[in-house]
Amino acid sequence: MFFCFNRTFSNSLETVLTLVGLYYWPTLRVSSSKFPSVSRKLGLALAALACAIRPTSAITWLYVGLLELIFARDRLKFIFLEAAPVGVLVLGLTCLLDRLMYGSWVLVPLNFLKFNFLSSGGDYYGTHKWHWYFTQGFTVMVFTFLPFSIAGIIKSKHWKLSGLVAWVLGLYSVLGHKEFRFVLPVLPIALMFSGYSLAVMEKADYLDNKRKGSLNTRSKWLSKTRFAIFFLLVTNIPMALYMSLVHQRGTEDVMNYLSKEALNEKVKSILFLMPCHATPYYSALHCNLPMRFLDCSPREEKGILDESDRFMKDPVAFTSEITKNGSLPSHVVLFGSEEILLRDLLKSYSFREIRRFFHAHFKVDRDLQASVVVYALTSE
Repeated sequence: MFFCFNRTFSNSLETVLTLVGLYYWPTLRVSSSKFPSVSRKLGLALAALACAIRPTSAITWLYVGLLELIFARDRLKFIFLEAAPVGVLVLGLTCLLDRLMYGSWVLVPLNFLKFNFLSSGGDYYGTHKWHWYFTQGFTVMVFTFLPFSIAGIIKSKHWKLSGLVAWVLGLYSVLGHKEFRFVLPVLPIALMFSGYSLAVMEKADYLDNKRKGSLNTRSKWLSKTRFAIFFLLVTNIPMALYMSLVHQRGTEDVMNYLSKEALNEKVKSILFLMPCHATPYYSALHCNLPMRFLDCSPREEKGILDESDRFMKDPVAFTSEITKNGSLPSHVVLFGSEEILLRDLLKSYSFREIRRFFHAHFKVDRDLQASVVVYALTSE
C-alpha cells in the first residue's frame, strides 16, 4: 500500500473506487436492511467508473453482481433499472471521450479484452506459473499480516468478502502475465480481515485480564495484542521505507541528474541501453531533447525478438549495429551488468564514465542490476 499508492498507477485509483463501491454495496454487508436502496446505485456508479478506468475491474464486479442475483429479491429491478442504465451511460461517456482523443470510434474495453484475454498479448511481457499469486505474489503483498488475515477470515466467517479475494486471485491466475499491482484492489480487504483478528485478540486479552483482576498498565503492554502490533510495525515499516527509498532507486536518480545537466545545456541527446521503460522519460527530464530507449512493442509475428531482447541477448553486437546506423548521442545510460560488457566498445567511440548511481542490493527478475552508469561523449 505504501509502495503503490504514492505512484500514478491506474490500479491505485481502481482500488479506491472498488473499496468505496464495496462499502456501499448492501449484499456484502452483514445486515443489508439498514442501508438505503440508493446505496446500491451509488455502488454501481463507482463500479462502472472503476471498470472504465481499468476493464479488468469487471472481474471484481462480476462476483458482486452474481451475489446480487443470488441473494437480492428485486433481481429484475437490479438488472434493468439500475445496472443496465448505469452501464450504458458510463460506456457511452467513455466511448465519446475515446472518440475525442483517438479521432475515431474505438471500443477500448473490447480491445483490452482481445489483447489480454483472447490473444494473451500480456504474455509478451513475461509469464508466471498459475499458482504464483497464491504461493508468491499475494503472500508477499500481505507479508507479515498473512497469519492475521487468515485468522480474521476464519473468525469472522464473512465468506462473501473472503470469497471475493479468492475469486479475484483465482481468475487472475488464469492469465499468464502476472504482476503485484493487478490484485491490488483485494489487498485492503485482506488487511481488514487482519484488523478483525486483532480486534478479537484484544477483546480476548481484555476478558482474560479482567478475569484475573489485573487491568494495570504492565499487563496491557504484555498482552498478545500489543505484541502482535509491535511485530507488524517492526516488520512492515523498515520494509516500506527500504522498498520505497532505497531499492531500485538508481533509475530515478539518474534522471534527476540528467535533468539538471540538461538545464545547464550539458546534455544534447540520450540513449538508454537498458530494458525498455526502465527509467522515467520526459516526465522526469523536463527538457525537449532527443532521447531513445529500446523498443519492446508487442509483435504479431512470434519468434521475432524486439530491440530490448536483442540487446539483452548480445549487448555488444546490438550496440555496434545501432551506432553504425546513426549519429552518436551525447550521453548513454545503462545498467552496471551490461556496462561491464560494453565498456571497451564505448571507450572506442570516445565515451567515458561520468557518474554511477546505486540501484539495488539484490536482483528481482533479471541479473543483479546493482548500479546505473552514465557515459558521456568526449571531444577527443
